[in-house]
Amino acid sequence: MTMKDHIKKASNYEEFWTEERCFIREFVNTKTISDFSLAQSRVEPSVTTQLHKLSVDEWYTILRGTGLIEIGNRKAQPVQPGDIIQITAGTSQRITNSGNEDLIFLCICRPRFTPDCYASLED
Repeated sequence: MTMKDHIKKASNYEEFWTEERCFIREFVNTKTISDFSLAQSRVEPSVTTQLHKLSVDEWYTILRGTGLIEIGNRKAQPVQPGDIIQITAGTSQRITNSGNEDLIFLCICRPRFTPDCYASLED
């Protein structure tokens, strides 16, 4: 196996729109790796994602932009590049892009995210 086999280009992964009101690009999400999943989320300026909860633990790593994260019944907290946010399974969450550029962050789920992990908390 060559080094090239171990390197993947993020630009090769297609981004798609979700009902959560953000764009997702899944980098690692397969049945053969069930321990975790890794995706990139992109939220456009002034957009707030859908209030929801997951049945898996999740971490956000903010890469670009600024936002306000709401977790459970805690007051919204500002986030910026370099921040890592831990969200325990079953806890309500949403994030608002409070800046003028796209808010981009990594989403790590453990175990891996599947659509049945997601529960909308909006009507």
